[in-house]
Order: sequence, then C-alpha cells, then structure tokens
Amino acid sequence: MTEQGRKLKILICLLYYFPHRTGLTLHVQQVAEELVRRGHDVTVLTARYLQDMSNDEIMHNGVRVIRLWAPIKISRGMLMPSYPLAAYKAIREADIVSIHTPMLETALVSFIAKLTDTNVIATHHGDLVLPNNFANRFIRNTMLKLFQYMANNAAQLLAYSQDYADYSYYLKPYLHKTTPNYPPIAIPEPNLDHVAELHAKWQCQGDPIIGYSGRFVEEKRPELAIKALKVINQQYPNARLVFAGEYEIPYEDTWKRQQPIVEHYRGQLIFLGLLKDRQELADFYAACDVVILPSDTECFALVQVEAMLCGTPMVMTDIPGGRVPVQVTGMGKLAQQGNADSIGQAVVDILNAPEQYHKSRDFIEDCFSFKQTVDTYETLFLQYARSERNG
Repeated sequence: MTEQGRKLKILICLLYYFPHRTGLTLHVQQVAEELVRRGHDVTVLTARYLQDMSNDEIMHNGVRVIRLWAPIKISRGMLMPSYPLAAYKAIREADIVSIHTPMLETALVSFIAKLTDTNVIATHHGDLVLPNNFANRFIRNTMLKLFQYMANNAAQLLAYSQDYADYSYYLKPYLHKTTPNYPPIAIPEPNLDHVAELHAKWQCQGDPIIGYSGRFVEEKRPELAIKALKVINQQYPNARLVFAGEYEIPYEDTWKRQQPIVEHYRGQLIFLGLLKDRQELADFYAACDVVILPSDTECFALVQVEAMLCGTPMVMTDIPGGRVPVQVTGMGKLAQQGNADSIGQAVVDILNAPEQYHKSRDFIEDCFSFKQTVDTYETLFLQYARSERNG
C-alpha cells in the first residue's frame, strides 16, 4: 500500500519520453518515477520517435514504457497507426489517465477514456507556438480543437502556474477546473572542480560567462541573447555567450535564418549542443555568471530554477508564466519582451551587483518543492481514480 492508502494503476500519455530530453519529458519522467517509488504502477504510452529503438516495451527505473511505431512525422508530432488499439487496451487497465499536452492524440485518448469510464487529468505544458505560415496555422487550430474536446471532458487540468493559466489561450476558458502546480525540478549539485575547469576554459580576460540553455528555435528568441551583447560589450567587451542545447532543429529554420547575427558575434559565441547528462548540465549552469532566456513564450522554463539551484541568477523576459521563477525568488531580473537592449542591460545590472541576486539552494528548493508537486499529482489521481474493477 502507498502512503495515502491505495495503489493505483496510472497511465501516462505523451508523445516523447526517455531518452528524449526536453523540459516536458524530464517533468513527466521525474513524476512517473517518484510515483513508482511511492508504490504505484505507472505505464507510459509514447512514440518510438527513433526508428532504431530496439524495444517496443521496456521497464525503465520501475516505469513500464510502451513505445509505438511512428512512421509519419508532422512538425513536432507523429502519427502512430497502432495507437487507438494500444490506448484502448492500456486505458482499460488503468485507474486514471494522465495526458500531457500539446499532443495530437489528445482527443482520441479522452474519447476512449470516456468510453471506458476512466477519468483524465491533463497537464498542459504550453500553448503550441510555431512559425507563422499556412501549414502551421492549420496545425495550431487543429491542436486547439483537439485540446478543447479533451478539456471539456477532463476531470482536472494542471498548469505550471496561475499566471500562465490566466493568459493561456488554451487554459483560460477552463480556469474553473485548472489547478496550478509547479513542475518537478531536480538537478545534482555542481562539481566545483569541473565548474572551475569550464570557467577557465570559456572565460576571456576575466570577463563574464553568460549562459543560454534551450533549443535554438523561434519562440525562444536566441538571436536576442546574441544581440544583447551590443549593450553587454560596452562594459564587458570580452564576455562569452555559451549555448547549451540543440541548434539545428529539423522542424524549423531558425538556426539558418540567424546565421548573419551568429557570424557577426562568432568570436564571443560557444555552442555546446545538447547536454544529456544532468551532472554536466549542473556544471554548465554553475560555470556561468548569469543565464539568459529571452523567450517570447514560456509556460515556466525549468532551466531558470535549475540554474538558480546551481547558484546562478537569471535574466528572463517579462512574459506570463516565464516570469514566475524570478518573481517568486528574486534571483534575477526581468527584461522587456523582444527588446535586446533591455535584456543586455538586465545582464549588466546582475553582473555589476551579483550579491543582490544570490539565494541559497535550500531557499530555491523550498520555493519549488519537488515533494509538493508530486503530492498534488498523487492527490488528484487518488481523488479521480475510478473504483476497483471487477475483472
């Protein structure tokens, strides 16, 4: 038996799962594995997003992972021919279904759950944002309709924060059934020896290291981080901007389009690619003097709290959801959305008075409690789980 008295069979539906590495997949993985540690049975139904993945069903850290063949890719999504039958079988076995949106199969899962008298709890990981063209507008409108069908039938929706829910065009009509719940965030303590090595490797003539952690995609506005060097260079002409994350993204051409600004500041830029190891990521954050995230849209941005846990303050744009970690902790500054000069000045302000933005790891952990986040999931799952089945 679990701490709260009942062992649940929980089905989690999402598109990407381990070993894929984004904030969304880490969120789901950490919740799933903690629920297993608490005594629940957890199954993840997901796509076999790489065709060379050899197993269609595995156990990973106690979580049963079912990977379905996905031969057709549509933007970030994929079509899985066997999904309807696999979902039906998995939902019939489950006490509760956890959907993670945006996801193409959102309405289908909701429909099957309704047929089998199983409640759905949906976590919304952000409104779908794609470059503006006819095909992407069609995708956005279709995904919104699928979400709306699910939301109308869901028992509860989860948002990363009330601030994001209030402004989300997905969630705003459903605030009466939306529960704010910070994402689960855990990262190792930095290895100080390795941090010192990285700092010495990247630093030039004593000037600061500025970090960027995330994909090089349009919605995150990485070019603004680069353009902010114009202001930063007035005081710190040898500053280095270090990017951790994928930059050649198959579903959009942001990297290609931004090559002129990349080449203009090439001598100050370092591109590490995706850091898959959590210790390596922690050391990256700690080696930076400040981390910058100039996004146009974020429902929260886990990288902010990860950086704070590693002792590094943030510069974040003042956008719904994304501004929450800085507002809650005071460990950083907010800059005007879309304004490279404002972003650059916020970086300079932190570099000139770093002691004003220092908070302890314990303080950050208290602000964004991993235990409380999973407690909220578990409480809702227990509340809405259907009664024990007969056969």
